[in-house]
Amino acid sequence: MKRCPWPRTELDIAYHDTEWGKPVHDDRVLFEFLILEGAQAGLSWSTILKKRDNYRRAFARFDPRRVAKFGRADVTRLMKDASIVRNRLKIESTISNARAFLAVQKEFGSFDAYVWRFVGGKPKRNSIHSLRQLPARTPESDALSKDLKERGFRFVGSTICYAFMQAVGLANDHLTWCAYR
Repeated sequence: MKRCPWPRTELDIAYHDTEWGKPVHDDRVLFEFLILEGAQAGLSWSTILKKRDNYRRAFARFDPRRVAKFGRADVTRLMKDASIVRNRLKIESTISNARAFLAVQKEFGSFDAYVWRFVGGKPKRNSIHSLRQLPARTPESDALSKDLKERGFRFVGSTICYAFMQAVGLANDHLTWCAYR
């Protein structure tokens, strides 16, 4: 079967074929991808995928209520954990983002209800024929980034937000000829 050309490793291929671009409505999974996309900043997605299970272990299976309670001792512990990206700003932002995530859930009933508003409640299917046509950001990711930042989220620039939108199916950027579109 033909697939987008960007996945190269077995792990990338499995992710592409089963997760990337598929609509997600589970708040825990949305939190996971928001954090993983922020962790990716400056790194490859393959690097983060390889460390994904370690992130799940290190960050309480991405339970935002538990992560929001992390303190200095947890930051110190995580800074010593070679199985994740040991960047203090990214670790601290995961904790503060968990707190902001809980505030969004409280305001909107769920993060799902909040985030899907940025695409009108349904996936944005783009007609992309080659990787060169893939945008790094869109007006929707700009709006999401701006709003998240106003709510206190960190590591949520427009490019990170667009990668998040692709990951959780807010945007479907499988190439037009990809069998997994």
